[in-house]
Formats: sequence, C-alpha cells, structure tokens
Amino acid sequence: MANTFHVSLYVRDLDAAVERYRKILGAEPAKLLSDYAKFELADPPVILSLNTGGVPGTVSHLGIRYPGTGEVASEMVRVKHEEVELLEQKGTTCCYAKADKFWVRDADGMPWEMYTLLEDAEAETAADASLRNFLEQESRPT
Repeated sequence: MANTFHVSLYVRDLDAAVERYRKILGAEPAKLLSDYAKFELADPPVILSLNTGGVPGTVSHLGIRYPGTGEVASEMVRVKHEEVELLEQKGTTCCYAKADKFWVRDADGMPWEMYTLLEDAEAETAADASLRNFLEQESRPT
C-alpha cells in the first residue's frame, strides 16, 4: 500500500457537505457518522475527512497515511533528526479510528498528521489535552 494524502476540512452542515462531495467526487463516504464523514479515493490517492466543530470552510489539518507503524516510526526519527517539534501518539483513538501517529506544524502553523490506521473505532475521542495544546485548540467539553 502506498502513502496516501489526507486533508481534513471543517464544515457547517455535514449532511449538505456529504451530499455535495458525493456529487463532486462521484463516490460514497467510506465512513459516515453524525459528526464525521470520510471519503477514501484511490485515484488520486486521498483521504478527505469532513468534521463539524471548527470554522466552516477552513482546513482542520493535512496529513499522510502510511502503510504501517514501521513507516511512521522511520519518518518520526527522520523528522526528529531535523529538529522539528512534534507530538507523538501511539495507539491513540481519534476521528473514529485507532492509530499510531505524530503531529508536526509547517512553517505557517498548519498541523500535519503523520499516521497509520490500526483499526476503526466506535468513538471519536479527540479531546486529548496534549493534542489540543499542540494544535493550539481549546479543549472540547467531555
């Protein structure tokens, strides 16, 4: 499996956004929940996530999904060697998925999620205080 580009967008109305992206992409969501949707395209390889809760029409974050934990670990070692600040998360659950990942920011502050999917999860659970701090977001009520 190749690396896959990931983009996560904030939307005002998830149902309307899903309907529009179905038409734009000609595809059905791979995952659809009350506050989250994910489209996985093979050509070009991209994962498009739609999220509620942020400023509609803005990018939540970008990322790269790697085939496995080994690739994520290798990239994390390389990034650490480049002295880029990062946040490591092993076996974390977020966005209805369990993943091994790390987060970095580009020069303009855009968050990048470098991850591998371990398994789907039933819970969203994105209230991790260390992640919210790294992303400079307010904590969500639990």
